Amino acid sequence: MSKELSATDLWNADLAPTTAAQRTWRWYHFAALWVGMVMCIPAYTLSASLIEGGMSGYQAVMTVFIANTIVLLPMLLIGHAGTKYGIPYAVLARSSFGTTGARIPALMRAIVACGWYGIQTWFGGSMIYTLLGVMLGHEIGGDKLAGLGINAAQLACFLAFWAIQFYYIVHGMESIRKLETYTAPLKIVICLVLLAWVHNRAGGFGPLLDQPSQFVEGGKKAGQFWSTFWPSLTAMVGFWATLALNIPDFTRFAKTQRDQVIGQSVGLPVPMGLLAMLAVIVTSATVVLYGKAIWDPVDLASRMTGIAVLIALIVLLIDTVSVNLAANLVGPAYDFSALAPKHISYRTGGYITAGIALGMMPWKILETTQGYIFTWLIGYSALLGPIAGILIIDYYFIRKTELDVDQLYRHDGIYSYGNGWNMAAVVAFAAGVLPNIPGFLNAAFPQSFPDVGAGFKLVYTYAWFVGIAISALVYGVMMKGRSSPALAAAYR
Repeated sequence: MSKELSATDLWNADLAPTTAAQRTWRWYHFAALWVGMVMCIPAYTLSASLIEGGMSGYQAVMTVFIANTIVLLPMLLIGHAGTKYGIPYAVLARSSFGTTGARIPALMRAIVACGWYGIQTWFGGSMIYTLLGVMLGHEIGGDKLAGLGINAAQLACFLAFWAIQFYYIVHGMESIRKLETYTAPLKIVICLVLLAWVHNRAGGFGPLLDQPSQFVEGGKKAGQFWSTFWPSLTAMVGFWATLALNIPDFTRFAKTQRDQVIGQSVGLPVPMGLLAMLAVIVTSATVVLYGKAIWDPVDLASRMTGIAVLIALIVLLIDTVSVNLAANLVGPAYDFSALAPKHISYRTGGYITAGIALGMMPWKILETTQGYIFTWLIGYSALLGPIAGILIIDYYFIRKTELDVDQLYRHDGIYSYGNGWNMAAVVAFAAGVLPNIPGFLNAAFPQSFPDVGAGFKLVYTYAWFVGIAISALVYGVMMKGRSSPALAAAYR
């Protein structure tokens, strides 16, 4: 990268293409990254929502597996650019949205991630709070603090978990890679131990495994399988929709394309399906042990005794830290940096993400948003799907995977379009999002928007698929014959 470019407001050392020395990630690092991210509490409890919706254990596991196989495809496609050119998502978006317009997809991704970062941090703090109470033998509560709505002990646990994660912001991407690589095997071992424990305690794996779905003839929801399956599939796809966009933030450190393709293919769909199976089996055993299905692993851990509680606390903490950092910190840190590269480094972007997560008081969001997982997941998949469609069409069909990297960092280059904005991408993004807005408003605020038509509700059921298809079609048509060939394809 030239000295001339280093003076622009589109470049800093963190956004610059990775060097050969920085490309240290092999396939097993990517596999470990995904195992580390998949083994998390929200992913574990997703199976609960499917079974409560009427699915059998087998149907729930297959729905999770199919969804993650689907979302793997855009991850591999978009991840290709990160490995080939060493650029993060926020820079890749400049080829389609323009050097200034790319701030839109960067902000969209960053805002969603800040929400998740705060929510996961609250989950982590809640774990400490719950399990410390069990270890001490009494609740560590107290009066709620004015204006906050939580007690001092809850606040202290939340801040403690926030501080643990802050260490990794200060020490950068390499510390996150090491954390994911070293903790992934531990998580697999813990899953096997948990299976052995429930089988031994319950004398088997319990009644849920034999329970048929409610969609069979004579069941409570006979004939309604597909009306449940499609929104569930969309929500499952939405679970990793953010990572499908900003996966170049990780693949830019891959040694080869083979490493990122094999690592992600091994690390995402199968472990996610296996985790869903683990959740169904363990929860099935809790029916025998406790007389009811316990889907929350924190609740389950709190019922253990002795040293098992301490081990559970440590495992759950490591789990949530590794997931939150990889899934919800790396992306927005780069995205905020891309908004003002002269003033915001990757590390400063991480500080901003952590600060927003602290200030948003995530417990209040969880209090007021009913059914937040489905509303949240489908809602932001409707927002991010169109961006994925634009990126894929631009990179593969318009550019034929050929980018001029230097031009991505110039306001006067081929990716500046008109004053830094490519209106084709803006129009395509709006076209992909608009059809889903009525359905989202009805799902999120049913009392305020009760009269949304059945057609809009049906469209929203397929939000991610609708968004990615419409934006891809509109962008492809508008950009036909308008592509600027890469001036130099030096970074391969």
